Amino acid sequence: MASLPPIDLPPGATGAGAFDAQAAETDGGVLFDHLLRLGDDSLILGQRLGEWTGHAPSVEVDLSLANIALDLIGQATHFLNYAGEIEGKGRDGDALAFHRDVLDFRNCWLVEQPNGDFAQTMARQLLFSTWQKSLFEALKGSADRTISAVAEKAVKEVSYHQELAAEWVIRLGDGTDESRRRMQDGLDWMWRFVPELFDMDEATAFLAARGIGADVAALRADYDRRIDAVLAEATLDRPRDQRPILGGRRGHHSEHLGHLLCTMQFLPRTYPDATW
Repeated sequence: MASLPPIDLPPGATGAGAFDAQAAETDGGVLFDHLLRLGDDSLILGQRLGEWTGHAPSVEVDLSLANIALDLIGQATHFLNYAGEIEGKGRDGDALAFHRDVLDFRNCWLVEQPNGDFAQTMARQLLFSTWQKSLFEALKGSADRTISAVAEKAVKEVSYHQELAAEWVIRLGDGTDESRRRMQDGLDWMWRFVPELFDMDEATAFLAARGIGADVAALRADYDRRIDAVLAEATLDRPRDQRPILGGRRGHHSEHLGHLLCTMQFLPRTYPDATW
C-alpha cells in the first residue's frame, strides 16, 4: 500500500498508549481484531472500487470512484499499520493486507460483494458509507487517541462518499424505468448484508464499554433515518427485511472475497522482496 503521512495525534499520544498500562495486558488482542475490522472494511471496498477504473460510465465518475478508493485504502493503511503495532510481531499494514489468507480477514460481507452494474455499486456505496460516516463520527470520541485521530480525518472523506452515492441513487431511482429498476434491484441485493454492520458481538461490546469502540447497535436508528430520506427522494421502496448474512467479523466470507484477494495479493506474494 502507498506510504502515507502520519496522522497528527494530540500531545503525548502514541499507538498502544491509548490503553492504560493494566488494560494493555488484556485488551491488546481485542483491539488488534477491532483494528483489522476497521482496516479490512476500507481495504476491501477500496479494492472493489478500483475495479471500476477505466470502466465507469464517464471519465468524471471514473475519477470519483478512484478517489474514493484511494481514501479508503488510506484509511486501511492507518488502521492496519496500527494493528501491526498492537500485535507486536513485526507485521506492518502491507504484511497484513497482502500476506493474510481469506479466513484471517475481518471485513463485513457488504464490502466484498461484486460490483455488479453501476446501480448495484452505488447501492453498496450508499449503504456502507452512510454507516461508516456514523461510525467515524462516534469514533472521534474514542478513548484510543490513534483511532480518534484517524476517525477525525476519515469522517470528512466519508461524508463525500456518502453524498456522492446518495446523489447517484436519487438520480437513478428517479430517472428512467430502466434506471429505477436497476437501482431497486441493487438495493434489494445488498440489503441482506446491512444487519451485520450493527451486530454487537462480545468483542464490539467489550471495546464499546471501555470507550474505545462504538456501540454500533445504537447507530441503527440514525442510519435508518438517513437511508429512508435518500430512498424517499429517489422514489424507491425500502427493501423488505431478509434473513441477515453474518460471519465476516469472524472470518467467514463469501467466495467473492477469495477471488478478490487472488488479484489483490498476486504481486506481493509472487515477488515478496520487491519494493516500489
